[in-house]
Amino acid sequence: MTFSFQRAFSVMVLSVAGLGAMSAQAQETLRVAASPVPHAEILEFIRPQLKAQGVDLEVKVFNDYVQPNLAVGDKQLDANFFQNRPYLDSFNKDRKTDIVEVPNSDVHIEPFGAYSQKIRKAADLREGAVVAIPNDPSNSGRALALLAKQGLLKLKDPGNIKSTARDIVSNPKKLVIREIESAQLPRALPDVDLALINTNYALEAKLDPGRDALFIEDGRHSPYANFIAARKDNLQSPAIAKLVKTLHTPEVRKFIQDKYKGAVIPAF
Repeated sequence: MTFSFQRAFSVMVLSVAGLGAMSAQAQETLRVAASPVPHAEILEFIRPQLKAQGVDLEVKVFNDYVQPNLAVGDKQLDANFFQNRPYLDSFNKDRKTDIVEVPNSDVHIEPFGAYSQKIRKAADLREGAVVAIPNDPSNSGRALALLAKQGLLKLKDPGNIKSTARDIVSNPKKLVIREIESAQLPRALPDVDLALINTNYALEAKLDPGRDALFIEDGRHSPYANFIAARKDNLQSPAIAKLVKTLHTPEVRKFIQDKYKGAVIPAF
């Protein structure tokens, strides 16, 4: 009797241990590159939900817009979450890469804003004022379009999201356009009259777009939704499908609305 009980107990322990091992093996690691704010914060919010679905989410934070795509292209990471379509199109063209958008993976829009430590409203810009804009093609065109919408300059084709400074056809205040790497724009504020800054970098610099921006994009009609990007070889992976599905829940929408209070707008 005792021998049988001990044997049965041992079998039960081994079975439980085996199930535990199988459960651990079922956990798939998903490595995702992200900008610190708001992308990494949103991913950290859904980490427990993904864990419950068998996906161990590892978030790798980057402070620039180049390395996240390179890391995915080199298969160091599985996917990234930081960019919009115009930027990805420009990046692939310039770098000869083949990063692709995961279908239907839009998460949020970050309305682009203009900030200053020297003036309170756009009309106060002096003649010859220095205006800093991002130096990558997609975001520089976005910044110029926003300046044009404020009547500060005119572009050859206002609808061209890839406009450059060469497309300025009227500049009544003789604004000096200075192109600066996006991540450096908040630090440039003391040295320029106006800086047009991506919302993620503005938030990192403790700027409140709703309070501090002199003017800002209308995020409701924007082609700049941020989405999940990956490679063609892992585009259809179950882990990435779970990531996208979890990002598109009412809980995530509420998290974005409550935490960022209009500085970041859900796009789903």
